Amino acid sequence: MTALLSIQLRNFAAADPGPGGWQPALDLAKAADDAGVDKIVVSDHVVFGENLEAYGRAELGGMAGGRQPTGPDGHWLEPTTLLTVVGAITSNLRLANNILLAALRRPVILAKQLATLDVLTGGRVDLGVGVGWQAEEYEAAGLDFADRGRQLDHTLAVCQALWTSCPADFSDDRLEFSRIYMQPQPVQPGGVPVWVSGTLNARSMRRLARFGAGWIPWGDDMGGDMAANIAQMRDMVAGYDRDPSGIGVVGTLPLVRTDDGIDLAATMDSVPALAEAGVTDFRAHLAIPSDPAAAHDYLAEVVTAFRPAVGR
Repeated sequence: MTALLSIQLRNFAAADPGPGGWQPALDLAKAADDAGVDKIVVSDHVVFGENLEAYGRAELGGMAGGRQPTGPDGHWLEPTTLLTVVGAITSNLRLANNILLAALRRPVILAKQLATLDVLTGGRVDLGVGVGWQAEEYEAAGLDFADRGRQLDHTLAVCQALWTSCPADFSDDRLEFSRIYMQPQPVQPGGVPVWVSGTLNARSMRRLARFGAGWIPWGDDMGGDMAANIAQMRDMVAGYDRDPSGIGVVGTLPLVRTDDGIDLAATMDSVPALAEAGVTDFRAHLAIPSDPAAAHDYLAEVVTAFRPAVGR
């Protein structure tokens, strides 16, 4: 499996950026595409309550000690809409949600949106999903926060049914339909690849085994001994009668910083071992210049250093 280099596209702002204020995000996406970056990822929030300290509570699905990057009145672009715009101005970047709170969307509508985006971009879409941490977001959508895992599984099952069969039949305890036609289906065989976010727990690994093309580690499992984490993931997935060998894994590009910035050569020294362990999507958290030309040149240098490190 080819290892990819990806970057985060910031789709949020602490305050209203004003007319044209989102253009730098689009400029960055175009620079990344032209520089040879493989994937761009965007995060998701639909609405906020005021209980933002819940983000730091791992038992709710948050990140222990983490802090939400904006207040409740922050401005957040809807990620699939943003990726549609990015797809229109790029040619090669894979377009990924990291993560989409898919359970908040009606499954048939989400299936249609993502299939359309996949068709229009020539099969460049990845769907990263997770359950989230904020009860108010589910309550505002009329959904039960405690039921969010089961709702996510239902949503993914409906999407995959519509993406892989036409006409499609579906039945579970929430929905039943037969001989439903949804065209066009995604370009990618098997539908849009689903990347499941979660820790090494039974519920997340069961979801990964059932739906996942890739794993997005969360919480403590994002760091530490990634080789051990990936081995444990594979063991757990195999326990659900799924061959784990083809499952991709997100990992962080381990930046080596100096007084002058980043030592790219030293940074890439640890990449081959991580790729050998199973990391297939290296997320680079870089201080990218705001000027589009400078961003292109900077990212091209990173890409040039990264590709030999993963055997490309």
